[in-house]
Amino acid sequence: MLALPLTIVAVLEPFAVLFTRPTWAHAQVLVIGTLLAQGPRTVTAALRAMGLSGERRFERDHRVLNRARWSGLRGAQILLGLLLALLPHSLPIVMVIDETLERRFGPRIRAKGVYRDAVRSSRGKVVTCLGVEWLVMALMVPMPWSQRMWALPFLTLLRPSKQADREAGRRHRTTLDWTVVMVRLVARWLGRRPWILIGDGRYACLHLGWECVVNQATLISRLRLDARLFGFPEPVPAGRRGRKPRKGARLTKLAERVEEARTQGEAVTVAWYRGQRKTLRVLSDTALWHTPGITPLPIRWVLVVDPEGRLPAQAFFTTALSLTPARVIELFVWRWSLEVTFEETRRHLGVETQRQWSDLAIARTTPVLMALFSLVCLMVHRWREHWPTLARSSAWYLKPEATFSDCLALVRRRIWGETDFDSSASAQDPVQISPQRLERLLDQLAATA
Repeated sequence: MLALPLTIVAVLEPFAVLFTRPTWAHAQVLVIGTLLAQGPRTVTAALRAMGLSGERRFERDHRVLNRARWSGLRGAQILLGLLLALLPHSLPIVMVIDETLERRFGPRIRAKGVYRDAVRSSRGKVVTCLGVEWLVMALMVPMPWSQRMWALPFLTLLRPSKQADREAGRRHRTTLDWTVVMVRLVARWLGRRPWILIGDGRYACLHLGWECVVNQATLISRLRLDARLFGFPEPVPAGRRGRKPRKGARLTKLAERVEEARTQGEAVTVAWYRGQRKTLRVLSDTALWHTPGITPLPIRWVLVVDPEGRLPAQAFFTTALSLTPARVIELFVWRWSLEVTFEETRRHLGVETQRQWSDLAIARTTPVLMALFSLVCLMVHRWREHWPTLARSSAWYLKPEATFSDCLALVRRRIWGETDFDSSASAQDPVQISPQRLERLLDQLAATA
């Protein structure tokens, strides 16, 4: 009889409402087995890690992903609620969004397409790859064992390629279309609480900006140096007939104000990447961002120039006009934590190693693996007594602070310390035994010797 670790089950308990009782039992086995497994994260690998390689009805565990009826969106809502409890009241609700490519190929994967591989591409060379693209939204949370903010994913959506939608007879939705859907979902889950959404230049869109304003969100993103910026319209005299002007005079393009920012811009010191402090020259003001056919959007633009000349001039914008330029830059820097999360999920949780072929299983597996990153951090956050010794250093690698691999190692130790894996059907499959049971076996061998 398999005994699941109680401390881990307590963290997973809020998600029990998504499943029937038999499905929930198999789901817990898959989650804990995935945390213990090494290498590819397949269903069979999870069963082997749990000592269940002799389970003849293994198809029941496959059905959790490819057939069982449960809502991933409802699970994302529950996970967001658990993560918000970790956020101090003094910090705003900040979320980051980005897309990631899962390199997959095969005739049965119908959602696949050819996308730009951001990891392998450079400024001078674009590398494309066959795979599945995911849109991930994460909550920025400070972790007690780290100095930087961590991006904890809670909502991951599959974005089928244009060809896949055409073959399925569906209307194709772009990345921005799916982003609008996610913004509306999160705004509904937050109950109209104000929040901040950060994305790269791909999310610099007037339509998305207005959608964020309507849903009590502040959008922060990059801004093109040739963006169409206008002043605010002059007040209309009383009694004047006709349409009210929606924008004022055309402003000088930011590309033509780079030298002005370098010589006359304000010097600000901001929290930069890798925990460093960097001094930049900043020029900022409010304006109306306009595209023909769309109502002009009030924004605060921030033109940034590196005094040392190592970085090219770049611009950012926010829909919150009261934010200071330094704050806009620092919040945008937080976005890089999501790239770190993508790398950690690939290296330690086996993203891109799944082997599902059915549409439903493909749409569920990667979001579950992304959510496991957040669940591991949630578990470690509850074990306060382990924070001082969480980072594992060695003689050749001194860690200044803990990383996700340390968090995952702690979760595994807790699972091994509370679970007995009694038997396995095949001698070729490893059987994991808890330290307490191993000690009892050694005592028995010593007594019979």
